Amino acid sequence: MPDRAARLARLGTRLVSALAGLLMLALLAFGGFALWQDAALRRGAFVGAELLQYKPAAPAADNPTLAGLQTVNPDVCGWLTVDGTGIDYPVVQGATNMDYVNRDVYGDFSLSGAIFLDSRCAADLTDPYTVIYGHHMDNSAMFGDVARFAEADYFAAHPAGSISLPNAAYTIELFACVVTDAYDTAIYTPERYPDDVGALLDYAAAQAVQQRDIGVTAQDRLVALSTCAGSETNGRVVVLGRLCPLKEGDEMQ
Repeated sequence: MPDRAARLARLGTRLVSALAGLLMLALLAFGGFALWQDAALRRGAFVGAELLQYKPAAPAADNPTLAGLQTVNPDVCGWLTVDGTGIDYPVVQGATNMDYVNRDVYGDFSLSGAIFLDSRCAADLTDPYTVIYGHHMDNSAMFGDVARFAEADYFAAHPAGSISLPNAAYTIELFACVVTDAYDTAIYTPERYPDDVGALLDYAAAQAVQQRDIGVTAQDRLVALSTCAGSETNGRVVVLGRLCPLKEGDEMQ
């Protein structure tokens, strides 16, 4: 009987050791996957040399490189840059607003997604109000820097950007930052403004955490850059800007 008890004890010890080893291997595998996933997320969130060849040299009325990128993916509609920030990406537009949440500009799976135009907005930016979305990345990739516009100093230091289309270009004069949530119909229902943006300007004037007076009128065309607000599941930070079309001879240096 004592020998049997000793054997059972040794067997139990070996089983516990084996289970502990398996648990250790599982934890190591999970940790390795998490590190790989984080590296892949960060790597996929930046524009590489392959994409940079399509970036217009400067905003202009004609951008043949973007027409070239459209042959790679017809959903490409432009290239967005906000001066002095990490926002410098091609813009795509899917059939729905879920198409590019987890797909990159080539249409391949990517946790960081792509910068994409609201599917309800005109791809040539001729609507009174246009919304553009991007993920909030902590390393200033994608739309990570959009959230920083809620800070007074950052907002003051970054007043402008541009967006180039294959056959047109616009400067963007940033004038307000709104901290809101994903259910904000004033921000996230672009069809509410079929004729002018007067109601949206009134809303921004009342709700903005940062703003500057640049003389925006109800007849101007506006663009919103939207991202998540850090750890808040439904929190959003939105930067509003006025679109000013460039004409032939107005090319920026």
